[in-house]
Amino acid sequence: MTDYFALLNEPRRPWLDAELLKQKFLTLSATVHPDRVHNLGETERAAAQEHYTELNTAYNCLREPKERLQHLLQLELGAPPPNTQRIPSDLMDLSLEVGKACREADAFLAEKARVTSPLLQVSFFERGQVFADKLQALRQRVNALNDRLNEELRQIDAAWQSSAMPRTALLQRLEELSRLFSYFARWSAQIQERVVRLSF
Repeated sequence: MTDYFALLNEPRRPWLDAELLKQKFLTLSATVHPDRVHNLGETERAAAQEHYTELNTAYNCLREPKERLQHLLQLELGAPPPNTQRIPSDLMDLSLEVGKACREADAFLAEKARVTSPLLQVSFFERGQVFADKLQALRQRVNALNDRLNEELRQIDAAWQSSAMPRTALLQRLEELSRLFSYFARWSAQIQERVVRLSF
């Protein structure tokens, strides 16, 4: 398994500054970017393309907390973290609320799609805005929870670097955070999809 941290010359840790990571990726990939190696021989172009692809994959993995944590856990534990689908009880209400709001928006969108008269479609605009506002408020709540996770991730990163806590305890919490990031990313994507569809 490729160590994406090593590939981007980053220490293996839970938190990375997104902007610094981007700058490092751009610097490392600049010399092997397809636009810069087009005049090389076929073998050199192929090698450059492969290295550029690896760097791109590494960057895309490490810039997202969920993906970064899963990669870190796999490197540290020697196997991917278990894919537990059980939602924590304190998030069950939010999960149900997201599901309900998405189903209501889907039902509204299906009703709107059946209307062919432009005059009647105008009447759906205000109703659609109500659904969009409700979904946006829900997304803000999910984003606030995600921000709290990122803050905790920074705190864990400090403990990770100082060895203030046993590594096994940190890894266990990182597994939990990885799952939470997954839930929040999925909910945010579901909400965003409906918001976009409601805007048309």
